[in-house]
Amino acid sequence: MKIAIISDIHGNLEALDATLKDIAKRKVDKIICLGDIIAKGTHPKECLERIRKKCEIVLQGNCDAHFSIEHKNIEEMPEQEQKRIKWNQSLINKEDREYLLKLPFCYEFYMSGSLVRLFHATPTVNNKAILNVDSIETKYQMFLPSKKTPSQAVADVIIYGHIHHPYMDKIYNKTIINVGSVGNSFDAIRNKNKDSNVLETTKSNYLIIEGEYRSQEYSSDISFQFIKVPYDIDKELEDENLNIEKENYRFELKQDMYNDMTKINENFKKLGIDVDKI
Repeated sequence: MKIAIISDIHGNLEALDATLKDIAKRKVDKIICLGDIIAKGTHPKECLERIRKKCEIVLQGNCDAHFSIEHKNIEEMPEQEQKRIKWNQSLINKEDREYLLKLPFCYEFYMSGSLVRLFHATPTVNNKAILNVDSIETKYQMFLPSKKTPSQAVADVIIYGHIHHPYMDKIYNKTIINVGSVGNSFDAIRNKNKDSNVLETTKSNYLIIEGEYRSQEYSSDISFQFIKVPYDIDKELEDENLNIEKENYRFELKQDMYNDMTKINENFKKLGIDVDKI
């Protein structure tokens, strides 16, 4: 079976449509979404409608929860955050918000003998960033079960989203994979003197996992394929004037960088990485 795993659409309809078209071309058997369907882009409702129609499994991302829940203390938040919440909620209706709030946290299955566990960010919370440069111990914790995982077994393969940066690593006979982002792809490690063309990154990213679905036997092959799909960014930005964060959104889509690189660099410093020398 071929399973496409997508994540972090963030209201980017052009990227999602291009991705779904590519998935159909590859004759994938099912699609799983790891969350963050809404927030950032101006088409969250249309994206949500497509995800509900096309995806067999949909998990909850931190943005799905944050921009759907009723914030009783919203007046105590910074003014810009209040605007973000109110604007994003205005683009979807009550039924959409209820759907997003009821989405499951985690999903798992066996594939060619491997226990594959999927979640948005970590097995315990959906808003913590685990980076490709994090320590081996930090990555190992990603394989451990929690009260929110369907089983209490240690996973063989974990697949997640949230950080918008696709990568794969191997530790302790285990495989950790980030699928990247469909609608908001970027690289965290940047240097203007070393960077390649931004078109290497400003694409939709997703993953295909192929193997013997639900088999606990190691008698068949398993494979992981990263896909990068180009899409019309300018078309996606045609109605950017409707976006209260249009400058940030345009910057991220065009430059494949998070709009607040100071925040990214602070995370690197906590890991002992000198961002001025990378």
